[in-house]
Amino acid sequence: MMIAICGKGGSGKSTLAALLAREYARRDRPVLVVDTDESNLGLHRLLGTDAPPDLMDYFGGKKTLGAKLMAAIRDSASQSLIEGAWTLDGLPKDYVAEDHGVRLVAIGKIHDAGEGCACPMGMLARQFLKNLRLSDDDVVIADTEAGIEHFGRGIDQEADVILMVLDPSFESLQLAEKIAGIAEKIGIPLYYVLNKVDPIVAARMRGGIAESSRIICEIPQDPDILEAGLSGQALADGHPAISTLVEVLERR
Repeated sequence: MMIAICGKGGSGKSTLAALLAREYARRDRPVLVVDTDESNLGLHRLLGTDAPPDLMDYFGGKKTLGAKLMAAIRDSASQSLIEGAWTLDGLPKDYVAEDHGVRLVAIGKIHDAGEGCACPMGMLARQFLKNLRLSDDDVVIADTEAGIEHFGRGIDQEADVILMVLDPSFESLQLAEKIAGIAEKIGIPLYYVLNKVDPIVAARMRGGIAESSRIICEIPQDPDILEAGLSGQALADGHPAISTLVEVLERR
């Protein structure tokens, strides 16, 4: 199964990606987290790993990929960056970080001022996910950048399901409507995860969402999750809401 996680900035995308990954690993499923967000600097800490080198460097770095992108400016999919299919066990080990059964790959990060746009990273992310070949038990979780640009890059089209994280904000509710329309057009099932809520806030959010039937999980405010996010510590295993979410995803 391949899961794409999206939402507005600060909604808790990386937190959900890490919690899901650790829950699947706890169930002895092979898990790979793919960090496709060039601005995210803390996902590896939530997973308890070191930051892996940019996978982009395995393919020659940003300058090389940028040149290939320019050569195929009208159709980036025509430029093949990855030869053949890859499996989770066949990934280049020097570019994979691992802890407690969860593997992490980072497509690429913005490191310096003036280095240019992140388009080559988006190109690589799409082709990387497209070329993965999964066994029945494998789980791949793609943590996307904030907003909707990843939809324009085609990253979500490789997923079996999209999870959108909604925090208690008007922006999240508005973005949910936009992403629902996009998901319908590409034919990928979309579900909502309410984050940082209490019963009263969750009820208000449900009332503000046109398709509340898409809501399949509510994650309450949790001081342990908050502390891990603030201090950059690995998230603990066994959160009840995440266990329930996994069961729902497995049934659907």
